[in-house]
Amino acid sequence: MTAPHRVLIAGTGAMACLVGARLARAGTMVTLAGGWRQAIDAIAERGLRVHEPGESWSVRVTALPIDRLTESYPLALVLVKSHQTASVAEVLARALDRNGVAVTIQNGLGNPESLAARLGAERVAAGIAVMGAVLIAPGEVRYVPGRIVLGSSPATAEGVAQLAALLDGAGIPTSIADDVVAAVWCKLAANCALNPITALYGVTNGALLARSDLLPEVEAAAREVGMVAAAKGIRLERDAVQSTLETARATAANRSSMLQDLERGARTEIDALCGAVVREGRRLGIATPANAELFRRVREREGRPLTREEQA
Repeated sequence: MTAPHRVLIAGTGAMACLVGARLARAGTMVTLAGGWRQAIDAIAERGLRVHEPGESWSVRVTALPIDRLTESYPLALVLVKSHQTASVAEVLARALDRNGVAVTIQNGLGNPESLAARLGAERVAAGIAVMGAVLIAPGEVRYVPGRIVLGSSPATAEGVAQLAALLDGAGIPTSIADDVVAAVWCKLAANCALNPITALYGVTNGALLARSDLLPEVEAAAREVGMVAAAKGIRLERDAVQSTLETARATAANRSSMLQDLERGARTEIDALCGAVVREGRRLGIATPANAELFRRVREREGRPLTREEQA
């Protein structure tokens, strides 16, 4: 793989805009591709705008509907909602170079597998983003500084190393972990505990720490994720509950992506978060009542009640 001068970002939401803007500002040729027409039009008209501690700035990138991609790319960063991953995989099968690598830093479970089903596992890598991106308007975001952790395999090592270097050069601290699966599940615990509860009650991450009525729900949801991970043989680096509370403190001002989704009437990622934990728990014989209740309540708030099979 030659050094990539171009990166495709699948997605036009908050995290896609943030990462795309940072990469473009550092000199990478970035293309954002998605299905949100309002965002595509706004980015084409005025570029990406980022607000971060101490400054606000704008940068120009290419933005277009994902079904109109005609070029091929050595690297693709997948930043769509989890329920869109399978359809994006179909596009990437045409838009990636022959030896190109797709890297997902999405929330929830199942995204690498959805990509690998179409692209092959040897062309897919996964990671996590531990930072905040709050959507202010289409193509405009507020950045809460953090970091990215990527995983790699022998087949994806070169591409992942190149992406990590690009992200580091763009001012987003990025590391490559020996065991990214543990990191994914550690973040999953925080996502399952913080995202749905902040979304249902309309509060920031930090507000949960002061709510004695909500904190037990947070701890129960995180604890269940840790139990399912243990049953799968995944050893988390830190206790799931303590890690989740630390995340809430570190991202106290964050308005979770799920809260933002519910506020604008968009489908959330609850199926790939609490829903996925419930499914894995059932398969392994681990009770997950806290996650099951959050799964049900968020789906009802979306107007998508659980099916009979999901309730079983």
